[in-house]
Amino acid sequence: MSLASYISKKDKSISKMVNSIERYKVCYIFIAPYAVIFALFFIAPLVVSVFYSFTYFNILEPPRFIGLRNYINLMLGDDVFLKAMKNTFIMAAITGPVGYIMSFLFAWFINELPRYIRAVVTLIFYAPSISGAVYMIWAFIFSGDAYGIMNGFLMEIGILDQPTLWLTDPKYMMAVILVVILWLSLGTGFLAFIAGLSTIDVSLYEAGLVDGITNRWQELWYITLPNMKGMLMFGAVMAITQSFGVADVTMVLAGFPSTDYAVHTVVNHLIDYGGMRFEMGYASAIATILFFAMILCNALVQKMLRRVGT
Repeated sequence: MSLASYISKKDKSISKMVNSIERYKVCYIFIAPYAVIFALFFIAPLVVSVFYSFTYFNILEPPRFIGLRNYINLMLGDDVFLKAMKNTFIMAAITGPVGYIMSFLFAWFINELPRYIRAVVTLIFYAPSISGAVYMIWAFIFSGDAYGIMNGFLMEIGILDQPTLWLTDPKYMMAVILVVILWLSLGTGFLAFIAGLSTIDVSLYEAGLVDGITNRWQELWYITLPNMKGMLMFGAVMAITQSFGVADVTMVLAGFPSTDYAVHTVVNHLIDYGGMRFEMGYASAIATILFFAMILCNALVQKMLRRVGT
């Protein structure tokens, strides 16, 4: 391609973009407030964090450029970070897919109920996940003394002869935290799937019967899932974000830091260096690695979901 033809092609594409903006200018005006807020509170902090990740910055002194030293220290010299990465990926690999599938199945089953019963069951199912007392309840269930519900039950039926320290013994901490995270992960995704299922046109199922669909599983695969791709994507993004962003659960139930860092996560490590030690450059490097790990996992999940129903 000659230089003249390339310039001409670029001019045509720019002209086409300008005409498109002119045609839909009202739409751009309406989305402008959100675009400004998104750029100010999401894009700008991300760019600033990436910049600080290449510096030594302790808040009290101006940032000093140190290149890749923060990343090298993270990968080669920080054993706690490597353990936190392993714990985070274990939690994400288990609670992400399982919570995602369970949220959809619960939503699918509840959507089959009559309208008013469905509304009540949805409220009952979703309300505990936004309750402020949820951590207190789980802490009481897995309390390390004989008065804890789990210890009391297991001692009553003879499985245990003395209380187990569920939240301080590294042998049990990960399993307990996984149970709590899995339970908490059902809330937002479940509500999104309920909304998605309610928007599917009933006539599609009637047409499916005519075309030879004979059972509910075929309806699910050929009608329900293809018509819920948007909600499936949203649920996947929320599941990935929640599974990689685990911090409060481990801090409240297992302490900060947890025993032998058994359930220490990347976000816990970020809070440690950013919120307590004020090593903001190092904390920014942690946040940058976590961000790109989430982006990569999100891209892989979306690629798999695009094949649903095709």
